[in-house]
Amino acid sequence: MSVTDQKRKQIVEAAIAEFQEKGFAGASMDRISERANVSKRTVYNHFDNKEVLFRAINQCLADQLNAALEIDWDPALPIRDALIRLGWAEGDLMISPCFMNLARMIMSETIRDPDLAADMNARMTKLEVFAEFMKRANDEGKLDIPDPALAAEQFLGLIKSRAFYPNIYANRVPDRNEMDRIITESVDMMLARYALLKATADA
Repeated sequence: MSVTDQKRKQIVEAAIAEFQEKGFAGASMDRISERANVSKRTVYNHFDNKEVLFRAINQCLADQLNAALEIDWDPALPIRDALIRLGWAEGDLMISPCFMNLARMIMSETIRDPDLAADMNARMTKLEVFAEFMKRANDEGKLDIPDPALAAEQFLGLIKSRAFYPNIYANRVPDRNEMDRIITESVDMMLARYALLKATADA
């Protein structure tokens, strides 16, 4: 990593800590420079202002989400196993303290700023990936899904309603066993709704 990239990383990490502690309104570029152990000039060389810095942090979160979902469709995999694999693409993020802390901090700001929330949603490809999975499963006769986009929302909703939102509000991170149970039960719900009438869960 170059010196420039290292400085940028230090600034972003310091900013995350500052925003978590003070919120966006109370955060200070001066304190961020102190936390990062760099000069204020260095901070402003990388980020013009606090808004630009905050959006860079949003991009970090979106990049983590999008990278986690770079999974290939495997037509040979039993559909139940494939759904569990897809669920864990989301679940692995939710058992990461770093990811959950970052998500908690950003959520607190997007609630107050609809434009920021819209910008954040535009950066994420998660729903598209889940919808494409549902379409492939339908097209290849693995599941009977008339509306892949709706099925994607339902599957994500089943997982996030138990693993993400309660823990964000409670300031905790689910453990792997808890996450495994939530994903497995969510998959079973999806199969109960969308499995082919003559197919088994392992078709």
